[in-house]
Amino acid sequence: MSIAFAPNEEQAALWNGAAGTTWVEAQDLLDRMFAPLERLLVETIRAADARCVLDVGCGTGATTLAIARSGATDGRFIGIDISEPMIEVARARAAREASHARYVRADAQTYPFERAAFDMVVSRFGVMFFDDPVRAFSNLRLATRAHGSLRVLAWRAPAENDFMTAAERAAAPLLPGLPPRQPDAPGQFALADARRVRGILERSGWVDIDVRPLDVTCVVTAHDLVDHSTRLGPIGRALREEDAQTRDRVIAAVRPAFEPYTQGDEVRFVAACWMIGARAPAG
Repeated sequence: MSIAFAPNEEQAALWNGAAGTTWVEAQDLLDRMFAPLERLLVETIRAADARCVLDVGCGTGATTLAIARSGATDGRFIGIDISEPMIEVARARAAREASHARYVRADAQTYPFERAAFDMVVSRFGVMFFDDPVRAFSNLRLATRAHGSLRVLAWRAPAENDFMTAAERAAAPLLPGLPPRQPDAPGQFALADARRVRGILERSGWVDIDVRPLDVTCVVTAHDLVDHSTRLGPIGRALREEDAQTRDRVIAAVRPAFEPYTQGDEVRFVAACWMIGARAPAG
């Protein structure tokens, strides 16, 4: 099922274009990198005994699949994402697993969900890309039953996530057109400000809001990292407009930026996140 992409057209274009394709190509690496965070969400859902779960910004489907594996066989587990390339991969993965996870390609900000359909709404880094977050979280609240839960992970500030910005800092002198991060704009760090997050959720009608810091150690191989760090995010978008020589220079500059995190062939870093929780009101 597909829905018209309005008003979040910039994000729709981004994730249905080269960014979505690159994310698909990096699927295995990203799934391994963020596996500890996926496990945290699965444990949260299991503890709540949630049987109808919505995974927002599900990407290529790993978290939705993990939720479905651990959930009730008669449960309802839905992933939603704006990216057609990623949803295609998610559906193929579910088919190979014979999973009862299901996927919708649509914008969660505007999608006409069934009212009060879900026990819990979750996300692993998928809720930072709304151009109207109050509208988005209001829509998600309406899709959640009375007293149902919101449990989503989002990045804290760039200053607390040196690893995630190391490649950009190293590449910036070679890419003068690299756009600066805009605070609060749709993107990786859009929900970095805890006070802003609380305000968004309050205006969206959620109650019992809880925004707590969470530091999780993630691991990836050094071999994979440099290539993908120069293909994803702002660097990846900038390099699509550059020649092969510039790309080689950027890769050479980026590689040393990860040395502080590298031990042998293993790269370890701390993901500084928020675990954002809230509850849908009684009525």
